[in-house]
Amino acid sequence: MHPQITESPGLARRLGLFDITLLVMGCIIATSIFITPQVVARDVKSQTLQLLAWVLGGLFALSGAFAYAELAARRPQAGGQYAYLRDAFHPGVAFLYGWCSLLITQTGSMASVAVIFARYFGELTGGQVSPAVVTTVTIGALSIANCFGVRTGSTLQNVFMIIKIAAIGGLILCGWFLAPARWWPPDAAAPPVDAWNFAVDFGSAMVLVMFGYGGWHLATFISGEARDPRKTMPRGLIFGVLGVVALYLGVNIVCLRVLGPDLQITVAPASAVMRLALGQRGADFIAIGIAISAAGYLSQATLTTPRLYYAMAKDGLFFESVAWLHPKTRVPVLAILMQGACAILIALTGRFEEILRYV
Repeated sequence: MHPQITESPGLARRLGLFDITLLVMGCIIATSIFITPQVVARDVKSQTLQLLAWVLGGLFALSGAFAYAELAARRPQAGGQYAYLRDAFHPGVAFLYGWCSLLITQTGSMASVAVIFARYFGELTGGQVSPAVVTTVTIGALSIANCFGVRTGSTLQNVFMIIKIAAIGGLILCGWFLAPARWWPPDAAAPPVDAWNFAVDFGSAMVLVMFGYGGWHLATFISGEARDPRKTMPRGLIFGVLGVVALYLGVNIVCLRVLGPDLQITVAPASAVMRLALGQRGADFIAIGIAISAAGYLSQATLTTPRLYYAMAKDGLFFESVAWLHPKTRVPVLAILMQGACAILIALTGRFEEILRYV
């Protein structure tokens, strides 16, 4: 028996299963899947073990999604993971988690992805606009859009996610049907590897794989605004993670098929696959896809994480004004704008590599 659901004060329940599923996928898929297959191939020489690493990563993510599905069904409250930490351990633990999210992890991740977006935007437009302007305008525009209501923010996120799925699907289809195949030699032909070195290399690859699968828990921040959250949140978490596993495996399979041994030294494997399939048009297509994927990640971060700060403020662990909801849209406007301002500040004060070290 589940305990009785406690409504989140002031936040309307407007998001259905489709919205939550796409949101979970958007929380996971940013830009790493377009790059990390090369790093995994460099560390793990066997193509079978490379795919195994992505399968294992998907199983770990799915296990976490099952656990959070139960938590979301029992406590569908604004703030998600913050509420779980508060109730399971101590409000002080949740307090530290919330402040770290605002000052380091969430805003730092947003800043790093915004820098990636600005880089690809500059390449596609010829560098006519300063990266600082691009990052500021992008984060600012998404923050303002989310102030118009959860339905507006969710619709924007859905559009980004559908385009993102289409871009990744296009990469998989073009890589499978239009590009020449260069499968690696059979694993049996690979030289023997010392067990300890193999364990270290495989473990190193798994760190990147798990990073690529991270983020599904962010969807729980908005569980207070899901319709029938006892059913919607668990199903959305599980369907979303399974969808990402399918897309990630598809990308890795076509990278192995098209690039073969060169995958280990190809810094931008997704672009290389599309260039072999469609020429420069293919490379431009995937560059647009990566830019949209980055913007989509920023969109979901703007939609989800401010609910954490709202929940903290409702508990008296944050500035009281952050709990203010707009009387018409019923969203925490100040929380959204505060997070956007912090992300912009981090993006403007450090290069991409410095931001990653900061996060």
